[in-house]
Amino acid sequence: MGIFVTEECTGCKLCIRSCPFAAIEIKDNQAVILDNCTLCGSCESVCPVQAIKIEKEEKTKDFSDYKNVWVFGEQREGDLNSVVHELVGQGRRLANKLKENLSVILPGYQNIAQAKELINYGVDKVYLIDKKELAEYNDEYYTYVMAELIKKYNPSIVLMGATTIGRSLGPRVAARIKTGLTADCTSLDIDDKSKILLQTRPAFGGNIMATIVCKNHRPQMATVRPGVMKAAEKRENYEGIISKEDLDLSKVILKTEVIDIVREIEDSINIAEADIIVSGGRGVGSGENFNLIRELADTLGGAVGASRAAVDSGWISHDHQVGQTGTTVAPRIYIACGISGAVQHLVGMKSSDIIIAINKDPGASIFNYATYGLVGDLFKIIPLLIEQLKSGATIKESAASFEK
Repeated sequence: MGIFVTEECTGCKLCIRSCPFAAIEIKDNQAVILDNCTLCGSCESVCPVQAIKIEKEEKTKDFSDYKNVWVFGEQREGDLNSVVHELVGQGRRLANKLKENLSVILPGYQNIAQAKELINYGVDKVYLIDKKELAEYNDEYYTYVMAELIKKYNPSIVLMGATTIGRSLGPRVAARIKTGLTADCTSLDIDDKSKILLQTRPAFGGNIMATIVCKNHRPQMATVRPGVMKAAEKRENYEGIISKEDLDLSKVILKTEVIDIVREIEDSINIAEADIIVSGGRGVGSGENFNLIRELADTLGGAVGASRAAVDSGWISHDHQVGQTGTTVAPRIYIACGISGAVQHLVGMKSSDIIIAINKDPGASIFNYATYGLVGDLFKIIPLLIEQLKSGATIKESAASFEK
């Protein structure tokens, strides 16, 4: 790497003014680069005749020893988190594109049944770590397990869910093995030429979508929002391997200790797990009017969601918010009431199987994504929907009857 000045230099002194290190002087009407130059490039960019050139040596790192796609098998009380199946589905697609294997790293206790289950979803290998110390999540133990196995087997890609656990574990592991991490991804793909992982996530408050790559380090790590990837489908008699790994956890220096786990008692359905969601937006008008949204959700046995506008207005709490700055959901049925369809909200719910939109504005962008679009006053339509549902009609039949 170096810097030089060509004969085109006119001695205009613009480069001297731009240099923050006073590393340029003029001799015989030509710029001369001094020894304290840091190669920052300021002078190169301002030169009107492009007489200053910086030559950089591109060092290509050899990552040929890094292969295969890994998924972190997050579990609680012996049950795999639903995001694991989503990551397995996406991981399978990435691995197929790279012509590599898909593996799940599964720390826990007495978790052989989980390992066998994962094989049936198209996983080529499950790294099983069965230790009593891993029965409940602990940052120190899990970071040690993940880092040690990554250093041993050199995966090319490591994926985790952007859950409470994943958001804590991901940065710790990335720092331990000295690689990068892209958090809260909503899309993953493989570049056709470079075979590098393309990691897309919202940026600047959700106003743009940024695609990030990790060129100089391996593995490429990402946490992925739950609900944005299509879950893997079960495959009968899929041939995979369960590899039991024995790690000495006595080497781990514990800074924290799990004394007890208090289960949160919820009086409503978690929208991330809900099969049916009824969401209200700015068009609902007030917090009191959300009672109508709740009544429809209760009639369907679903959960209550909301747009950012409704949450910001104080009509409902943030844990109900759907969208880029809330929760990403993928229910079987999503009913959007008084929601115009801002891109931040659409990103959080457009993976729903069936979308029913109720809005008095026929030009609302939500209708471009809706399976059924009902144009009209939600305070007239929703009571009629509830009446039909209570009389035995399905939500599809009710929505279709309104369209007619």
